[in-house]
Amino acid sequence: MSVISLSSMANLEGPQPIKADALVVGLAIRDDGTLALETGTTRGGESVLLAKLRDLGASGRADEVIKIPGTSTRLLVVTGLGRFQPRHGYDHETLRRAAGAAARELAGVKRAAFSLPAGELEQLAAIAEGSLLGAYSFDTFRSASLKERKSPLAKIILLTPLTGAGARNVVKRAELLVEAVHLVRDLVNTPPSHLTPISFCAQIKSLATSVGLKVSILDEVALRKGGYGGIVGVGQGSANPPRLLHLSYSPARPKARFAYVGKGITFDTGGLNLKPGLGMEAMKSDMGGAAAVVAAAMVIAKLKLPIALDVWAPLAENMVSDTAQRPSDIVTTYGGRTVEVLNPDAEGRMILADALVRAQEVGTKAGGLDALIDVATLTGHQGLALGARVSAVMGNADDLRSHVLSAANEAGEDFWPMPLPVDLRASLDSPVADIANIGERFGGMLVAGLFLKEFVGDEVPWAHLDIASPAYNEGKAHGYTPVGGTGVAVRTLVRLAESACGR
Repeated sequence: MSVISLSSMANLEGPQPIKADALVVGLAIRDDGTLALETGTTRGGESVLLAKLRDLGASGRADEVIKIPGTSTRLLVVTGLGRFQPRHGYDHETLRRAAGAAARELAGVKRAAFSLPAGELEQLAAIAEGSLLGAYSFDTFRSASLKERKSPLAKIILLTPLTGAGARNVVKRAELLVEAVHLVRDLVNTPPSHLTPISFCAQIKSLATSVGLKVSILDEVALRKGGYGGIVGVGQGSANPPRLLHLSYSPARPKARFAYVGKGITFDTGGLNLKPGLGMEAMKSDMGGAAAVVAAAMVIAKLKLPIALDVWAPLAENMVSDTAQRPSDIVTTYGGRTVEVLNPDAEGRMILADALVRAQEVGTKAGGLDALIDVATLTGHQGLALGARVSAVMGNADDLRSHVLSAANEAGEDFWPMPLPVDLRASLDSPVADIANIGERFGGMLVAGLFLKEFVGDEVPWAHLDIASPAYNEGKAHGYTPVGGTGVAVRTLVRLAESACGR
């Protein structure tokens, strides 16, 4: 990951050159259509620079990045901020995306200084996060073509008037947070030939134990013996057996107790309800929820937050074979509830059912849960309802749902509240089992949430995050978001834990 540091304010065209290969500044649009340079520093030579930018057709719109020869640096990079905000200042997500867009365009550059409005700690944190998030690439499996690739921006210097422990702390937090997001991106981008339930557990165990988390793993024998029928059933068609990964963090005198559960389908063919070939390659992202919860746990441990946390990652590969689940099979999930498997491609909810019940069992023994959160690339209906960039939040507690939405807003991630309509529940009735794994086609995202709700006690505050489309960007890169794995939900989960601790 890129190295980041703070530097005192510098004049854009001042007498002392900035020790960087590139200087990043902002460009905004005034109400009258003219352009405004936003550097967060003392300005100089602005009219000349604006004239150059006008000649180049600059608009100042978000995601616009223009590179021109500089004076104090070899390269001047202008990144769009959208509407000019001199009075109220730019919101943190605008700055985060502008910094990220610039960092993406600076691949191949070793050292860049970011001179964006950073007069408040929240703004500084956003610029730090955005620039680090934008400086990402996934080249693990390149060989002959690696030499043709430009490395991500290596060194980031933030020009800011802020000094002292506060500024250093927000930069350190940004580094920890983005390191976790990059881990999730790497895991999501890793092909199923190299990421299986077993290898996922091995990699996370090494990382988690190094930061003080306790790790336990149930293999296929223990899962079958323990009655985890949902996980076993989904994984039984694969040569790569399933696992249940459990991480726990137990600080002294915790202020709250949370449980995070993440869907971990390392590859989803749809099983005997085989998916169409077009787009199936993106199903390596179906473990994005599991990756998000384990990465968030590591940040929480590194930040030493006073919150007790158990993380559960049920992991399986949903494959086609002569041992795969069949439509109309009935399985007994952990806790004893039976499920008629009408569609083997609705597999995520099956493994989550086991993990949700187990998470509540452990949480109850420890004194009760203040929040149970599951994160899953669960339904294609999520993208139909909310698009490729906005995730859904459902649950049984309005207060918790509001806290999740507030944490997401503060973290800069887009989530939207969705209902769990009672009238859709009847569509999950089965004539031969306690419940069916699919129901009404219309409102499929909500039906999936209702299925999960059946495995959550009424007394447990629970929220379900469906991140199906936002977890994997199949379109063009934008802001700080690359093509492929995005790392969505990590920042929200960490912010939620911080908020519960009063931070």
